Amino acid sequence: MPELASATMPPSPSVHTMRLETLVLLRWLAVAGQASAVIFVAFGLGYALPLGPCLLLIGLSMLLNVGLLVRYGPAHRPSPRLAFYQLVYDSLQLGGLLFLTGGLGNPFALLLLAPVSVSASTLSTRNTIWLGTLVVSVASILALFHLPLPWNEELPFFPPQIYLTGVWVALVAGVVFVAGYTNRVAHEARQLVDALTITELALSRQQQLSALDGLAAAAAHELGTPLATIALAAKEIRREAGEGELADDLDLIIGQVARCRAILGKLRSLRPGGSDIFDTATLSDIVAELAKPHEGPALVAGKSIVLDTGSNAHEPVIARNVGLLYGLGNLIENAVQFARETVTISADWDGKRVMIAITDDGPGFPPDLLSRLGEPYLTTKFRGRDDPRNPDAGGGLGLGVFIAKTLLERTGASLRFFNARANGYASVEIRWPRDVLAEEASRTA
Repeated sequence: MPELASATMPPSPSVHTMRLETLVLLRWLAVAGQASAVIFVAFGLGYALPLGPCLLLIGLSMLLNVGLLVRYGPAHRPSPRLAFYQLVYDSLQLGGLLFLTGGLGNPFALLLLAPVSVSASTLSTRNTIWLGTLVVSVASILALFHLPLPWNEELPFFPPQIYLTGVWVALVAGVVFVAGYTNRVAHEARQLVDALTITELALSRQQQLSALDGLAAAAAHELGTPLATIALAAKEIRREAGEGELADDLDLIIGQVARCRAILGKLRSLRPGGSDIFDTATLSDIVAELAKPHEGPALVAGKSIVLDTGSNAHEPVIARNVGLLYGLGNLIENAVQFARETVTISADWDGKRVMIAITDDGPGFPPDLLSRLGEPYLTTKFRGRDDPRNPDAGGGLGLGVFIAKTLLERTGASLRFFNARANGYASVEIRWPRDVLAEEASRTA
């Protein structure tokens, strides 16, 4: 698979990207809500509650926020450990307030889920499990030990034990669900973003290489004239120099100039006719161009590449799009790698659609993974294979097929992965609406 995909590490679930300002802002919101609730209950409703200890816990959160902002600044991105410790504090601080104000009988006990939700969306699974365990422990303690719920002294209210048990069960279920679901969704979103970033890097690298070809051809063209002048002058001096040490030096110069001109000739041939990467070509030429770099390695490995480009009239002319070339080349490379003897590349077209099928006679795709082919990092559970057909080999990250699929879909293609036979023969079928390819070709012609 491409060097870039092989060299890029998969995203770490422990990487924390949230700024300190976000955590501090969430804590300020909590402080404002807690202070408002405590003051309203104490002075608005006139219920008795330990106002001093409650305000002390709220004040600790205010001091923590100020201290963090002074120490790190709002733009600082805390390490996963520091972020985890802040969420641990938030859970314990809220647990302390609930202990002072009725335990699980307090309707604000639901807010114990908030730190778990933040952890599940930004921190690693391990940290989320530890924080969830802490929250469940806090809820269990509050179910058994707490001060009375602030209430009208003339009509005291004591929540029944079965109700408190139900609240505890609901909190535990909420912790499990929020931690599991949110963490899974956030992890998949991070994977997709990182994989798309790698795709953009791969495409950018291919564009840079193509631009380098053009630069080399332009340099060869510009250097041709001065080299011709040097060669002409050296030959004139050589004819007048006769024999001797000077003549030997002039022969050396003439020989080296000829060598330079030969090198420049090779550089010009990198981009025949001065064309660039967005020129157009027929479908059969595109297929032959993509297969050619793999024919040598295939022959060395005892394999062959068979091209079947059909003979229908009105062959489509398509743009030599970087994404199209890179994506198809990636799939052909996979097929050559896993074929036993033969890779067949078929091209077909009619008035409405254009199709390319790449089939190898290898072991095929695992049936249980067919529906998931093209997902990023699909093969992490197979210890990092770019193609899931060989779970014992290493070296890739499962991004090759994803990159190819993403780039080809951007050109308007739809891909279908299937096994041509029950015992193997993996096949990839790529289809484009013909008018989409024709429109792009007309823009680049």
